Amino acid sequence: MTKFFLTQTICSLTFILTSLSALAADIVTDKSLGMELARDIATETIIACRKDGFHISAVVVDRFGLKRAALRDDMASRFTLEIAERKANMTVMAWTDSGAFKKARADIQQELNHIDGLIVMEGGLKIIAGGYNIGAVGVSGAPGGDKDAACARKALEKLSERIEFAIDD
Repeated sequence: MTKFFLTQTICSLTFILTSLSALAADIVTDKSLGMELARDIATETIIACRKDGFHISAVVVDRFGLKRAALRDDMASRFTLEIAERKANMTVMAWTDSGAFKKARADIQQELNHIDGLIVMEGGLKIIAGGYNIGAVGVSGAPGGDKDAACARKALEKLSERIEFAIDD
């Protein structure tokens, strides 16, 4: 009886494991942000802030929080690059603009600020194309996160048609 039970258990486990591996994808297709678009979003963000008299840094990350483009305007502090990247990462982690997240989750702001690569501050905006979250842009250096976000918003609006049609389904 024990040998039968053991054989039945092994057969059942083999069947389950074979079924699970059949469901797993061997190749994963990813919709993410390309280098040229990332570069142009960062450039347009800096141009938008220059028009308002601000010298900023803009960092664009893909949907995984990997840096795709980073630009620091001539007169922007070197620290603005790191802050901009951390704002973009916060946006990717929360999948909402960093300012909206800051308002909604003030209760955990201090804890998140201690995580390497994140900062809960306004100035990070998500980038969506064809309904997919493809990345985020973080901005730092203007006198206030609302002004950082406004520069990024102008850049995303200027490139909106290109961003929206960047994904072919």
